Amino acid sequence: MDGFSHELLLDQLLDGVCFMDQHGGAVYWNQGAERITGFAKEEVTGKPALDGPLRHLNADGDPEFQEDPFASCMKSGEPIQADTYLRRFDGELVPVLARISPIRDSRGETIGVLEVFSDNRSKVEDRNRIVELEEIALLCPLTEVGNRRYAEMALASAMEELTRYGWRFALLFVDLDHFKSVNDVYGHSAGDEILKMSAMALRSAVRSFDFVGRWGGEEFVVILPNMTEELLPVVADRCRRVIEESVYQTEGRQVHVTASLGGTMARDTDTLESLIDRADRLMYESKQAGRNRCTFEE
Repeated sequence: MDGFSHELLLDQLLDGVCFMDQHGGAVYWNQGAERITGFAKEEVTGKPALDGPLRHLNADGDPEFQEDPFASCMKSGEPIQADTYLRRFDGELVPVLARISPIRDSRGETIGVLEVFSDNRSKVEDRNRIVELEEIALLCPLTEVGNRRYAEMALASAMEELTRYGWRFALLFVDLDHFKSVNDVYGHSAGDEILKMSAMALRSAVRSFDFVGRWGGEEFVVILPNMTEELLPVVADRCRRVIEESVYQTEGRQVHVTASLGGTMARDTDTLESLIDRADRLMYESKQAGRNRCTFEE
């Protein structure tokens, strides 16, 4: 190992390596740190690294932690690992995996900190791609609301919360009226646009945390957490009205559609199938009673 210094060896690493004294001043900065951050050794050593290239940020460029991991490590003497971001010399935010360890003297006292950080861009890109693929798998590509698979998952989750915590919720089953006639008269392209319009109308009528999904064809489901029997008819009628008041224009003509709805509160004794069947049956009662209305349990 003659002729090999620790600096030479550390410079072979792809990871960034920084030694900081107990005041946060950079004592050592390897070539890996230069590659990841764009800051040269001369620009960093002898200066507070935490005010510059090693300032830990979130994806928005704001401070990631209330207390910086350096200070936490100095206080506790325990190693810390965190997914965080560093700002490069050119301003780009780079995701990194930071591993921070205390440096102790012969008496066991913490006299500084070693931070090793790895470029995490490929991992973050992979994670984002997985999220994109999950969204593709769970969203209806036409209406951009949840598809039937997603709706079933959301219903199962709500049922579990009802059973475990007693968190009540309601289900609306929504079916567009005379939709076959719309397709026959105006064409399937117009029908697709009306489906998109109706999905958007439903989303506008409910709260941000409510779930709207396309069950299939011209059917939609709406899951309403924290709902009561008294409020359910109000929300359901608002959903009905926003669809009725929506207008699609094609070839100079205005197309209106209406919807029939069935609404029910979930019960402790329900299964997923019994809840869906009841909401579906109530929706058909709206159809039989003349359409463009909401029907609830007596």
